[in-house]
Amino acid sequence: MTIDWAGIRAGFPSLANRTFLNSATFGQLSIASENAIARHLARRREFACTDFLDWYTDLDGLRVKLGQLIQTAPEDIAFMPNASWALAHLLNGLDWRAGDEVVTVEGEFPNHLYVAEHLTRRGVNCVRCGCEEVLQSLTSRTRLVMLSTVNYSTGYRARIEEIAPELRRRGVLFYLDATQSLGALRLDFGSIRPDLLAVDCYKWMLAPNGAGFMAVSPGLRQRLDPLAVGWRSHREWRRVDSLHEGMPEFSSTAEKYEAGMLASLPLCALEASVDLMLEIGPERIEQRVLALGGLVRERLRALGGEPLPYDDSAIVAARFPGKDASALAVELRKHQVVTSARHGLLRVSTHFYNNEDDIARLADTLESLL
Repeated sequence: MTIDWAGIRAGFPSLANRTFLNSATFGQLSIASENAIARHLARRREFACTDFLDWYTDLDGLRVKLGQLIQTAPEDIAFMPNASWALAHLLNGLDWRAGDEVVTVEGEFPNHLYVAEHLTRRGVNCVRCGCEEVLQSLTSRTRLVMLSTVNYSTGYRARIEEIAPELRRRGVLFYLDATQSLGALRLDFGSIRPDLLAVDCYKWMLAPNGAGFMAVSPGLRQRLDPLAVGWRSHREWRRVDSLHEGMPEFSSTAEKYEAGMLASLPLCALEASVDLMLEIGPERIEQRVLALGGLVRERLRALGGEPLPYDDSAIVAARFPGKDASALAVELRKHQVVTSARHGLLRVSTHFYNNEDDIARLADTLESLL
């Protein structure tokens, strides 16, 4: 099957007048996603929201599609407004004890660093280690490991296939944030089996803010209470004519973590993105973004840059000796070439809607600036 990458790119109108190489900060919305939002608004106008229960039926269809994307059952998936809310379930839902340890890595996304430090108020020890030292940092007191699939600043891709089985063997909870990879790189939840996977979908999943989800393993669902309790907490919440009025009986599915109304518009847009990704195929998308990333590394090296050696990632982070990465990113943007800078590194992040011309424009502009 030949993929019409140019035709796919044409479905993202924000790319027309700029060279956008910054999907690790924000993904771009497609016309299909915009149309999905418009259809939902038109539906509200036509039916005056009298069909609101059907909205949830539609979102159950999105659970199925997300399950196909990450290789898990739709019952494992709960919609969240962002990854922080997913992580908050562990922060507030576990029975932390003084002396427990939480392990994360140096240079992780602040979500993980802040939560680990916040838990010190409860007597929990925060352990930070090098990106290759997770397993060596485990002790008999380790309660939770928090990792990103891909580091947001360096592009390092965590060795989760090695880490996850050992954590299971030791009975250590595994929280995995795939915000910086899902949509670009494949992920098999059923094989890796983290306890909780979180994805904020405004980056590589190409959705608006407010669209996110978490996948919660059946074992963790049995012991983890919801962070919030609301009208949808009771398992028979669809019986709106006679809602339950006593102690809620939670569903056995991850839906029990949603509590109340969902962000219909962002999730409609997300579904359009997921449809496109499933149509193209996650394997083809991964091949595309890794090939483009390899080309970025090649061009940056030719200009005297020093890309970090993570060629299995869609994020390319590079040093330019004697140059300020933040200043370079600012100057590039003045020429309508959008990148970013993180911790002294120029960060270039290509998605499947990018092409070789984008990379040539980046290289030509950088050459003139350097």
